[in-house]
Amino acid sequence: MQNILCFGTGGVPLSAAPRDTIAGLERLSELGLNHMEVEWVHGVRLSEEKAREIGSKAQELNISLTAHGPYYINLNAIEPDKRKASRQRIIDSCRLGQMAGVRSVCFHAAFYLGQEPTQVFDRVLTEMLQIEDELAKEGIDKIWLAPELTGKPTQFGDLEELIMLAKTLNRTRLCIDFAHYFARYAGKRNSKDEFRRVVDRVRKELGIEVVNNMHIHYSGIEYSAKGERHHLDLDESHFNWKGLLEVLAEEKVGGYMVCEGPHLEYDALKAKQYYDNYK
Repeated sequence: MQNILCFGTGGVPLSAAPRDTIAGLERLSELGLNHMEVEWVHGVRLSEEKAREIGSKAQELNISLTAHGPYYINLNAIEPDKRKASRQRIIDSCRLGQMAGVRSVCFHAAFYLGQEPTQVFDRVLTEMLQIEDELAKEGIDKIWLAPELTGKPTQFGDLEELIMLAKTLNRTRLCIDFAHYFARYAGKRNSKDEFRRVVDRVRKELGIEVVNNMHIHYSGIEYSAKGERHHLDLDESHFNWKGLLEVLAEEKVGGYMVCEGPHLEYDALKAKQYYDNYK
């Protein structure tokens, strides 16, 4: 049986009017898309009432929700107060996210800051354990933490690290940004075989339930030897997005496909049409 792969945008569609989340959900429904990633990248500035209103509208329109936590997160910060603030931003994202019916909250977890990756992993794991403990105390148990596969080698978050975190923690999965995967290795991870190995690895290490509910980002992307530079439209990039969609269909992956390109809904529709025709 084919799992449902929901296609949508990272944030409010460009063609929504006004450009707010409620209008964005309505516009996605008009376009035939069925997912939105709520962007809290500059801070979680949302009332509980508004969160519930967003959740009610999404449910009415049968649109699934994920959220992107603030950019200002570094669980490996040297200063304890910065690590504490990073933890709180993730917790706030989950608290409001659960009220809105968000399924998964992604975030860029940390920077290496010139330290050994194993040392950074231990620090991030310690911080994530504290976050999970606080979520449990607050009864926030309907949402998954999803540290994101990052686009630069200076950033914590390669596939191995994220799988290790998810295997160790209770409410943590992962967000696989396949464009970042392509850019992090300077364009060397771009074939159907390599995409399939990612899916197979997640299935083997984390189980079929994660593959059935994967949190995925994609876009065109420009990169250098140092990794990601900026996002592009799908057709302006060498990223093999069609090959990715073919693998997701062949492997019967389910979950949430979040387009983060400059022309959000247009590339989301392009990807959905290709996927629907292929499967």
